[in-house]
Amino acid sequence: MGFRVKLFLLGWAIIISNSINAQVLPDVPNAGVNDTVSYSNLSSPYHTTLTFFHNLQEENFRPEVAAKALGGDLTDKRAVNQAVELKQIFDGKGVFVDIDNIPNEHDYVDSTHNYQAKYFFDTNRLPMIFLEKDGDNWVFSRFTVAKIDEMHKDTYPYGTDKLLNLLPKIGQQEYFGLHLWQLVGIFILILFVFLAHKLFTFIVDRGMYHLSVKIGYAHVAEKYLLPVARVVSIYFIVLLLDLFIRVLQLPIEMIAWIAILLNAAKPFIITIVFYKLVDLLSAYFERQADKTESNLDDQLVPLVRKTLKAFVVVVGSLFILKEGLQVDIWPFLTGLSIGGLAFALAAQDTIKNFFGSVMIFIDKPFQVGDWITSGDVDGTVEEVGFRSTRVRTFRNSLMYIPNGKIADATVDNHGLRQYRRFYSTITITYDTPPELINVFVDGLREIVKSHPKTRKDYYNVYFNNMSAFSLDIMFYVFFEVPTWGDELQARHEVLIKIVKLANELGVNFAFPTQTVHMETFPEKQGSSPVYEDNIDHYKKRLDAFVKSEMGKK
Repeated sequence: MGFRVKLFLLGWAIIISNSINAQVLPDVPNAGVNDTVSYSNLSSPYHTTLTFFHNLQEENFRPEVAAKALGGDLTDKRAVNQAVELKQIFDGKGVFVDIDNIPNEHDYVDSTHNYQAKYFFDTNRLPMIFLEKDGDNWVFSRFTVAKIDEMHKDTYPYGTDKLLNLLPKIGQQEYFGLHLWQLVGIFILILFVFLAHKLFTFIVDRGMYHLSVKIGYAHVAEKYLLPVARVVSIYFIVLLLDLFIRVLQLPIEMIAWIAILLNAAKPFIITIVFYKLVDLLSAYFERQADKTESNLDDQLVPLVRKTLKAFVVVVGSLFILKEGLQVDIWPFLTGLSIGGLAFALAAQDTIKNFFGSVMIFIDKPFQVGDWITSGDVDGTVEEVGFRSTRVRTFRNSLMYIPNGKIADATVDNHGLRQYRRFYSTITITYDTPPELINVFVDGLREIVKSHPKTRKDYYNVYFNNMSAFSLDIMFYVFFEVPTWGDELQARHEVLIKIVKLANELGVNFAFPTQTVHMETFPEKQGSSPVYEDNIDHYKKRLDAFVKSEMGKK
């Protein structure tokens, strides 16, 4: 009965043998005295691996011998099934096992795993598959054997594992080094990918675009969403290729390279998607920046866009190296951190300026177009960069100030003033009567009240000092204007009206003089003006001035 079972299993194994690829095996040079012609040897990790893969090659298909590498008390049929599935896991993952690099030591220990008697094939792609020493033999660990079914479903998901037995029934003839069923499978896969690409493109270009038009985002969809969606459709095609290419069981040398390319293509496409999404996010930031009055936001958006794109490229490159090309990036990151520390020490000023620019963008002490004063800096801000701020001085020269210096300095932002102060002392002669001084002061206040750009709730116009040569009137007002040019224009208008008011009332402005008093001659009158004694006379003249000058506004 046992012989019939073995014969049945051998016949079944021959039927499915063409679906199994062989790992490249050596001619067993220097294999040791334990090597046998039957390749049934479990004395070391090398011999166990050789026994397993050699007996699952097409030309020498003996799965019942390969199943010995699984160890344990498995029944013959169960062991054969799991041996075939384990081999398919290696092939589906594209893991190439170089037999020559496997240790040929009976008492081998793994120094990276606490010096245990274990051997791992590929800790990145197959972390659950490893050999361990069981008594005098090296076999696949009990943990590995217990996880074979789970790993096989993960390698061939969504029922694709059934195709492993269906496709070989198409035909076993060989053409160009491949079986007929493999060639047919490649043709079907190409046709399927082509149709899937057309379907995804139709859904993206037609469905998403028309949906965006209906909700009023046609421009955004055409410029930003459609390019991203098309790249995403390519990502789904890569997933389909990665899913079905394993079923074809191509030669391991070929499938290993294909697996590397497909694994690298996934993070690469995702990197492109996020790179394009940065443009969409930047467009949203630009729209929000346009709603604010600050011009600093408009300059911040391009800098944020460049920074995010650089970050996406760096992170995406690391994922491509780690997930796609299976490169251990930890030594690189360790070296990068040490090099980054050295770079940081050598570029302290640059880093200080960078963080200074960050503080400027966060605190917003000024914006483009503001007039600022900080130490020797006095001018209008033209541009704020990541390293320095560009200020146009009133000499029309250009100053570049490191942002680190500005962040630590006191900045007087004239551009953020709501009001611009104007303080002046109006000096009149000592012979001006008190009544006329009061009328003149009232006229000055009317000028402030009537001007459209002066602050009406706070100003001070008073006769407040008697200096050596004049009577001083404090003229303290504020202009509500945005720029220095508008302030100068407002001053000009107010001062012109003050001069007109003085001329209308006959008020003389004082200036530094020395008066020599001499005996008065009957035939010579003094130089001092003659003022009216009636105060109503001056009030009438003030009313006439107000009607004629203020009424124009």
